[in-house]
Parts: sequence; C-alpha cells; structure tokens
Amino acid sequence: MSATTELDHEKTFAQAWANPRYTRLERPPVDVNAVLATHYRLSRPLAFTRTQLWDMEVRKAFRPDIYIPAAVEEGSAGTWDVRDLGNGQQSFYRRTRQRQRLVKGYDLVLEQVRVNPGNGKVTFIGATELPGEDGVMLHAGTQQPIFHVEHVATGTETQPVNEWRLVHLTDGPDQRLIDHFNRSENVYLPQFLEVYLREVLDIEFTRL
Repeated sequence: MSATTELDHEKTFAQAWANPRYTRLERPPVDVNAVLATHYRLSRPLAFTRTQLWDMEVRKAFRPDIYIPAAVEEGSAGTWDVRDLGNGQQSFYRRTRQRQRLVKGYDLVLEQVRVNPGNGKVTFIGATELPGEDGVMLHAGTQQPIFHVEHVATGTETQPVNEWRLVHLTDGPDQRLIDHFNRSENVYLPQFLEVYLREVLDIEFTRL
C-alpha cells in the first residue's frame, strides 16, 4: 500500500483481517495483573492500570526500538508527519529496521500509524513506500510480506487487558509464519510491558 493522506487505518486493518487469503495471527488476551500475580516477583507492590497500559502503547508506537528491542534494531526507529486528528487521536508515519520472520537479518519496515485513545487502539498499516522526513521516497524491504498490526488496551481501569493481532498480506495463509509466532508463545508478559515496568515505573522483577 502506498502513502495516502486520508487513510482510515482501522477500517483498512479490519478489511485485511477479514480477507481469507491473508495470514492472520492473534495472541490470547493478556490480563496484566493476573500474569503479574502468577508469574512475577516485583520489587514493590503494583496494581497495574488501564491508564498505564495505554501510556505504554503510545510510548511504544513512537519508540518501538526501546519497547521491542528483540524485534527492532537499536536506533532504527523514526516517526514524522505527526497529525492531530482531534479527540486525542494522532496519525503519523513510522520507519524501523525489524528482524525478519523467516530469514536472518533486519530490513526496512514502513508503517502508517493511528493512535486512538477513544477505543484504546493503536493501528499500524504497513506500506511498500512512504515519503520520508525529507520528502524523498522510502521503499520497504521485500524479504517478507507487508503486514498490519493492531494493539488494544482494553479491560477495566483496575483489570487492564492487552490484545494483539497481526495480518500479513500473503497470497494464501502461510503456515511458516504461523509456526514462527506459535514458537514464541510463553506465559510471561510481552517484552514491551516488561520494559515499561522497569524503565517507566522503576520496578525490578523476577520471572517465576
């Protein structure tokens, strides 16, 4: 998908998710406080809130190299063309060098991002090309299919839940991609939440 100034990010994601040709991946919802109580020993008591979960999502949207260093090459993240859409919503362009799913190494990933506090969603729409900060056209890597991602901060203020969906724009469901993500499943919090605990809330922890 090329750049567009009038992209409906959430509609675009929903349409891609409904397409049976594409490779869809969805992680089980993460009840943050339940996982903390079961699988972590914290340096001080914590009742994690939905407000904190949303704060993490916004920070991660702008600095994925800090919040998901296992996937994003250090120092490779950049955001530009930030637009205020009203009601707290923002959209912007993002570039990163991300670890590839099925081959070794990193490649350029371009995304159009929408931050929507009204429904707690951050939507990332992959693009084959985008105009860069200086107006020169950037071109995404071609070692893997373009993909869209949806992160949601849901649940209640006292029982926040993190939801995550990803869809690769493939010519048919790709079992290799499905297997890749299934192998990464575990009982702990996603990396970005562990980073938030340590770097923002100043809480040390031990996995149990």
